[in-house]
Amino acid sequence: MSALLDDKTRNKALINEVLEVYPEKAAKKRAKHLNVYEEGKPDCGVKSNIKSLPGVMTIRGCAYAGSKGVVWGPVKDMMHISHGPVGCGQYSWSTRRNYYNGTTGVDAFGAMQVTSDFQEKDIVFGGDKKLDKVVDEITQLFPLAKGISVQSECPIGLIGDDIEAVSKKKSKEINLPMVPVRCEGFRGVSQSLGHHIANDAIRDWVFDKADYNAPFESTPYDVVLMADYNIGGDAWSSRILLEEMGLRVIGQGTGDATLKEIEMMPRAKLLLLHCYRSMNYIARHVEEKYGVPWFEYNLFGPTKIAESLRGIAAFFDDTIKEKAEQVIAKYTALSQAVIDKYKPRLAGKKVMLYVGGLRPRHVIGAYEDLGMEVCGTGYEFGHGDDYQRTTHYVKDGTLIYDDVSSFELEKFAEKIRPDLIGSGVKEKYIFQKMGIPFRQMHSWDYSGPYHGFDGFAIFARDMDMAINSPVWGMTKAPWKK
Repeated sequence: MSALLDDKTRNKALINEVLEVYPEKAAKKRAKHLNVYEEGKPDCGVKSNIKSLPGVMTIRGCAYAGSKGVVWGPVKDMMHISHGPVGCGQYSWSTRRNYYNGTTGVDAFGAMQVTSDFQEKDIVFGGDKKLDKVVDEITQLFPLAKGISVQSECPIGLIGDDIEAVSKKKSKEINLPMVPVRCEGFRGVSQSLGHHIANDAIRDWVFDKADYNAPFESTPYDVVLMADYNIGGDAWSSRILLEEMGLRVIGQGTGDATLKEIEMMPRAKLLLLHCYRSMNYIARHVEEKYGVPWFEYNLFGPTKIAESLRGIAAFFDDTIKEKAEQVIAKYTALSQAVIDKYKPRLAGKKVMLYVGGLRPRHVIGAYEDLGMEVCGTGYEFGHGDDYQRTTHYVKDGTLIYDDVSSFELEKFAEKIRPDLIGSGVKEKYIFQKMGIPFRQMHSWDYSGPYHGFDGFAIFARDMDMAINSPVWGMTKAPWKK
């Protein structure tokens, strides 16, 4: 009990220490984003989804990143035009390791980069004609593409180009769906608005144009696996479990997804929502308009996997419930073998997390299955409901930080002295140079999958490899010098 009180006291003092560095006005604003979680509270007690302070080194992305880089980019049988200067498209080239089946450049295009390559004259005179030409070139070069999305960069919104009019015109000419997405980077406060805009584009340019009266042979067990971007093969390892318990996965969204699979969402009996933040908007729309319920699942670590499989099965009949138990039982020995191997090496290790989407809460259970403790967590672009959901995962006294700055995160790490930090590539090398083991938790550091029972074995191996690597005997964290 005293250790817990000491942690809470330390964390509160640490927040005050960090805030003292800021000017008074900045400190007052940042104080709203930092807190120590108190058990029993309905949320984590921090403000979120607010514009970052000018001059503070935020780690957020932009609306274009949320649309092209997260939601639309992984749709594999469409060409996605980065409409604007080449830089944004270059930065998002080759995706976030969104694996897909298909032949790149023939019938799958996820890792390709197409840009309208705006120049000064396009800013002055507009880029509608250039967009028209790019679409013609795409149809000639990639005849098997099933559609085209237009991902707007900042200049498009600033000069007022009418991408909707061009999309409607060209869609009729080429007889393919075109989806204009107003995801200019300056919109909103982070990549989160890009998710929302991308969801709205699915609603307006996919669902509203699809023919749901066309014949479709449904079953009582049809589900769509949505908001899983198949990073390192995550969706595939999840799909295995769903199909083993008797469900028919009629679509994925958007990792390894086709445009037709996106259209399938309203035909499902249940939408399975992985990344709540990025696609809860379209899930809610499908529930309201088409009457299809949705369920947020978590397949990180055996404890949460079992909970989620049972939660999913509860929407169906006893046949599915029985099969879910059989699946859980089938993999119990495998999971226990992983725990027996790695828990003695990882038990008691402290972890700090700072990621986007769902990972600041969803991966906590997997760490705890290995005997590890998450002592700090926060979201790059979380909303209030994300922090409400986080209360089901974190323990009393956990340090909570929203839109944390580079300075704050470094200071927290210096005082808390974690054995591992899980965050993004921008933070990776800073902490490794500080002598702190690190895992890149946006795209699994070129590893994965981490979902499902098979993924848990890879997750455990990677955490052990990070923390117990011999390299750390050749360097020291600042507090060990």
